[in-house]
Amino acid sequence: MDTNILLESGTNELEILEFALGNNHYGINVAKIREILQYQQVTPVPNTHPSVEGIFMPRDTMITVINLRRCLGMDDGTEEGLFIITNFNKLDIAFHVDQVIGIHRVSWEEIIKPDSTINGSNGTSVSTGVIKMNERLVVILDFESIVSSISPETGLRVTDIDNLQERDRSDSTILVAEDSPLLSKLITDCLRKAGYQNLIVTGNGQEAWDKICELKNAGNLLDKVQLIITDIEMPQMDGHRLTKLCKSDDTIKKIPLIIFSSLVNEEMRRKGEQLGADAQLTKPEIGMLVDAVDKLIAGAK
Repeated sequence: MDTNILLESGTNELEILEFALGNNHYGINVAKIREILQYQQVTPVPNTHPSVEGIFMPRDTMITVINLRRCLGMDDGTEEGLFIITNFNKLDIAFHVDQVIGIHRVSWEEIIKPDSTINGSNGTSVSTGVIKMNERLVVILDFESIVSSISPETGLRVTDIDNLQERDRSDSTILVAEDSPLLSKLITDCLRKAGYQNLIVTGNGQEAWDKICELKNAGNLLDKVQLIITDIEMPQMDGHRLTKLCKSDDTIKKIPLIIFSSLVNEEMRRKGEQLGADAQLTKPEIGMLVDAVDKLIAGAK
């Protein structure tokens, strides 16, 4: 299946690949997908997480296979189906699914953010959102949280900033747009540890844009916000749309903006550059995020 569907940057749209596990329907952002393969025999690896089915080597590249049925508490099913090969957070991972339904172009405005009851056993979100298609619900899974719960070291490397000396950056305010409560807390905790105590935290691009407009209309935006950090995948408004809006405004574009997302690969980096992002980093690189924040704020003064 061809997943190289191009979207104009900043339109607040995304392509969702719908797939099935039994009678249940789920979705994944096409931007995360490298290819889709028929099921292949995998080699089990001792002492791995129960959700790890094993490894296989297409074209001499070793890839870990995660059984999504096990992740979601379902039975294993049969040794059939498909592998969705993904790339995010600089990792290639295969997810074993029953069947692929098709690709849909949707707007982030159509995606409903699940409430806090739709969480995993450790309190992390297991869903980016839910969308209704032809009377059926398609749950867009949070694949980053799934992988992080299986292998925590693939998540934010918060130890990267442990060696920072105590310092005060309270004269600079950072606005953060991140829909994952867990990641939002990790990012803000790291920024505070790095000395940035003044933070405006929003849950998606729309909330961030509303706050930016509120401060701009009050005439004190540039005094109140010195830098913006945004994820890409967020309900209501994604980070690329937020970036486009910010960098299309003569006043707001003066504020440095960092895209901090698991989706920062070569193609997405080009999109971010076209939209005017001042820096782009992938999610595990929290130490590099702090470095980029320091440099951009210093350069804007």
